[in-house]
Amino acid sequence: MTKTLPELRTLIDALDLELLALLNRRAALAHEVGEIKRADGSPVFRPEREAQVISALQASNSGPLKSSSVAFVWREIMSACRALEAAQRVAYLGPAGTFSEQAALQFFGASIERVPCVSIDEVFRATAAGSAEFGVVPVENSSEGVVSRSLDLLLNSPLHIVGETSFLVRHNLLRLKPSLDGVEVVYGHPQALAQCQDWLTTHLPNAERRAAASNAEGARLATGNPAWAAIASERAGSEFGLHVASHAIQDDAFNRTRFAVVCLPQTLPAPEATGHDCVSLIVSVPNKPGAVHDLLMPLKLHGVSMTRFESRPARSGQWEYYFYIDLQGHPSQPHVAAALQDLQRLCAFYKVLGTYPVAP
Repeated sequence: MTKTLPELRTLIDALDLELLALLNRRAALAHEVGEIKRADGSPVFRPEREAQVISALQASNSGPLKSSSVAFVWREIMSACRALEAAQRVAYLGPAGTFSEQAALQFFGASIERVPCVSIDEVFRATAAGSAEFGVVPVENSSEGVVSRSLDLLLNSPLHIVGETSFLVRHNLLRLKPSLDGVEVVYGHPQALAQCQDWLTTHLPNAERRAAASNAEGARLATGNPAWAAIASERAGSEFGLHVASHAIQDDAFNRTRFAVVCLPQTLPAPEATGHDCVSLIVSVPNKPGAVHDLLMPLKLHGVSMTRFESRPARSGQWEYYFYIDLQGHPSQPHVAAALQDLQRLCAFYKVLGTYPVAP
């Protein structure tokens, strides 16, 4: 017999109370785990453990909840349980409403202590100095390539990468009124301006494009003049009271940005293997014929897949380059360890940036 709406609501209310009781039981157990970790000096946050928990739940999910929803719900549950011990302080490019803030919330959950920073440099400084336990920085965009400043800072930073997250980026044109009429200036982070250049040329050819430290900062500036607009997220629009004059103005409909989660090794050692891992490196080789070819041979010999290869000038004045490489696997795997050992022998400079679970 079909249930009535009041009957269904009564059943849902009863289930909600059961869920709340179960969540509190889980939180109590998590608190006990935290006490054990505190006693033996183990870190509260283990990204590989949380990735394995979510992956196992998604594999066991029989619906109708989507796997992505399962991941979101359990990440927030684990975030709230972690916060019972101490909320993680997480630095990111601010102010409120940036995609970097969204990346931090997506990776850690909402139960964190937010540390918005004025620049990517400041994210690195705050995390290295201990003002924040973790930092979240953009490293790569699907349409504009690598975020050069993040890669340059990773070269000399004591921080290492312990995680990554990525998502589709939707840029919107925000301003004090919901139309394109009379826009004289468009603010945005240089990457966002580049990702929307075709749309801007077509729809606002006479508007001046001004770089901002972040898209959310551009949104804040756009509140100061009705003739100014900003490229930013809907979240930033809500934060600063701006209308969306045009939705999804990015030139690439599948525009995606990848973020790295960084910290000091003493805050969190390299995560253990999950079966879906990545090793990030910076290397340089002597400037001689065939050097780059030789660099790739250990990977082929040991069957290790390379998922990214980027070059950056070494700024030595000698036309030398650093190579940023992502490898599939974990150093605990014998074939990966052998490839890394052979690779290091060939390099004039060799630095492991981090080993971490790959973002789903």
